[in-house]
Amino acid sequence: MTSEHSMGRRILYVLLLALGIYLIVRAVAEPFVIDFSDPLSYQGDWGGPSLIGVLAVHIVPGVIAAALLVRAFLRRRGQTDT
Repeated sequence: MTSEHSMGRRILYVLLLALGIYLIVRAVAEPFVIDFSDPLSYQGDWGGPSLIGVLAVHIVPGVIAAALLVRAFLRRRGQTDT
């Protein structure tokens, strides 16, 4: 049972890592994808029709994901150093 539990946790970690990387890439790309001078380019996006809403919905999750990934990396690194 322990090996099944361990395998399940590894799969979960890989899926969460993939989701985190996706959110970070989306957050970085979003300012380059929309046209700030044309509200029609982002009006139908999540968080729209306002520009601040669109940026918040697309960038904040990436910032949170980056912070959580850095925290997890530092915690994991701290565990292996001791």
